Amino acid sequence: LIGEGCVGTEKIVLIKPMTYMNLSGEAVRAYMDYYKASPVDLTVLYDDMDTELGKVRLRYQGSSGGHNGIKSLIQHLGTQSFNRVRMGISRPQPGREIVDYVLSPFAKAERNKLGEAIDKTCDAVEFALTHSFDQTMAKFNG
Repeated sequence: LIGEGCVGTEKIVLIKPMTYMNLSGEAVRAYMDYYKASPVDLTVLYDDMDTELGKVRLRYQGSSGGHNGIKSLIQHLGTQSFNRVRMGISRPQPGREIVDYVLSPFAKAERNKLGEAIDKTCDAVEFALTHSFDQTMAKFNG
């Protein structure tokens, strides 16, 4: 899934790989090659079970933290240095399968926190289009 647009004079491409998460690096690499983009041009938005529901954290390099989608990106990009926006979804209750948890709709009680996290993520990404990622992290990780 691809969306293209402009912010000022800057061309923006939104990509949502339609592959399994652990294969997403292949799709992102193909699109980056097509658009002649480098990892410095990339900002990845992803969910994270090890981050509390509703929390948003930004970083620009580091390991995958066990996240298979990020692991695939690191493998196919050949670097750990790319912008990331991690949205917390917390871990499932004991006994619940992870795959069922991440593919299920959020409970009604969780939706307010989720909505706030989505709003903050959108604000951070928009801010990052006109500011350095260091400035973006300083503003939104606080």
